[in-house]
Formats: sequence, C-alpha cells, structure tokens
Amino acid sequence: MFSPRLVRWISQVETRHLAQLVKAIDDKGVHDVAGRVRQHLTKIMRHAVQQGVIKYNPAYDLDGVVTPVATQHHPALPLKRLPELLEKMDNYKGRMLTRLALELNLHVFLRSSELRFARWDEFNLKAHIWSVPAKRESVNGVRFSAHGAKMKDEHLVPLSRQAVALLKQIQAISGESVFVFPGAHTLNKPMSENTINKALRVIGYDTQTEICGHGFRTMACSALNESGRWSKDAIERQMSHKERNGVRAAYVHKAEHLEARIEMMQWWSDYLDVNREGYVAPYIYARSYTAG
Repeated sequence: MFSPRLVRWISQVETRHLAQLVKAIDDKGVHDVAGRVRQHLTKIMRHAVQQGVIKYNPAYDLDGVVTPVATQHHPALPLKRLPELLEKMDNYKGRMLTRLALELNLHVFLRSSELRFARWDEFNLKAHIWSVPAKRESVNGVRFSAHGAKMKDEHLVPLSRQAVALLKQIQAISGESVFVFPGAHTLNKPMSENTINKALRVIGYDTQTEICGHGFRTMACSALNESGRWSKDAIERQMSHKERNGVRAAYVHKAEHLEARIEMMQWWSDYLDVNREGYVAPYIYARSYTAG
C-alpha cells in the first residue's frame, strides 16, 4: 500500500515528469541504468493503477526516451574454419589445464560462469551426465561462486565419450580442488573469467572480431541446426536458451528431449573429430552418421 503522502505525489505525476527523470539519467550515458529505472517506474505506476490511486499508467508512453543498448556481439568462426581452430588448440603450449578447459568448452558449449565455477560433485562420469545446478554453494572469498545455470534451473549436459575422456584428464590434475578448473596459483579459487579468451588470443585469434569463448555456443548451434537431425526445441533445450513462452516455461522439464540430446552431444563431438582431417559440412556428415 502507498502512504497518503505518496498517493498525493503519484496522483500528480504525468508522463512528462517521468520522461524528464529518465532522460536526465540517459543523458549521462548510462543507458542500461535508464532502461532499468524506466522498468521500475512502470511497475510502480502499474501497482498504483491496480490500487485505484490513478487510472492510467504514465510510464507507458516513455518510448524513445531511453537510448537503445546495442546487443552484445559474441564473435564466432564460420564452421569451415573448424579444422584450423582444432589444430591451433592442439598446438597450444600454455598451461595444460587451460588447454583442457578450452577443449571441453568446445565439446559442451556452456557459458563462462557455468564452466569455470564447476564442482566435481556435479559430474557422473559413469552415467555420462553433468548436472549444472540452478545455484552453487558459495565459496568464501570467491565472488559469484554461487552462480549456476544462467536460466536459474538445473541444466543437464549429456557428456560424449570425448568429453568424459577430457574430464578424466582434468580430474587427474584438479581432482583435489574445490573447483574443476582452479586458478594457476591456488586450488581454492577458479580460473579467471578471461582464461578462455586469453588462450584464444595466444593461439592467434582476435576475440573481439573472430571468436571468443561464447562463440563456441554459436558454432555448435549452427552445426546442430544445419545437420537437420534434431528439432529446434531439442537444440534450444540443450543450448539452455530462455523459453520465450511464459506458460510453457513453467512446464519445461530439465530432462525434456534428453534422449535426443544425448545423441546430439555425441554427434557434435564426433563431428569435431571428423573435422580434424578437413572440413565436412554438418548436413553431409549427418547423412552418413551412425551413433556408436
């Protein structure tokens, strides 16, 4: 409920007042902040309408006041450059754990925080499954260590034979650590958020224009779609993209399309192996592929 004083203030507010407030913030160059302020004002005024304080939401007519924020671009290589990428990754001369993280990330195409904050108890290597929790246990002194799956729901990642083999190599190095991918100087802190991109720069890529760690997701998504083997829903579920249909989102289960996703992840790893010998288009490889 609104206090009597606030009720009087809200009842006098017009769109122009809110526009002046939001524009003053936007003019400072913090367009994302201005956008969030607009959202909060809209919610407050909507509540006022619902409480009978005002008859119309004055925040509804603020289009054009906030400068649009450019969508962040995650560069990715065209699939025809996969053989080149794989060769460069094989020849990486830096820290072994960094190379293995780079390789695993290409196979599982997870987001940065989902990968670097991973804990060993999330894995069942015998069952070939990685369960990324909605929220992880926080580690003292490690910022954002509680971050789990970005969509705030447990995310299942079927592990291919190749991914399991990589994880066993990783386990031999970091099995005693709190994190699957500890930093270079301590087992109690994860690798830096810049580790993957730094490694890509070391092997010769511009992470602003050619490829970044997030670009692995784009490449995998492109190949899976081009293969024609799986439905868009199955691919979107494995990519852990946000469900745009709010009603459907409430009923989507973590294991939806799991059988197809198990085959999908093995296909992707096998596709990577085939491309070590030279580029093969996804739809061509899909024609002759037999899951083994």
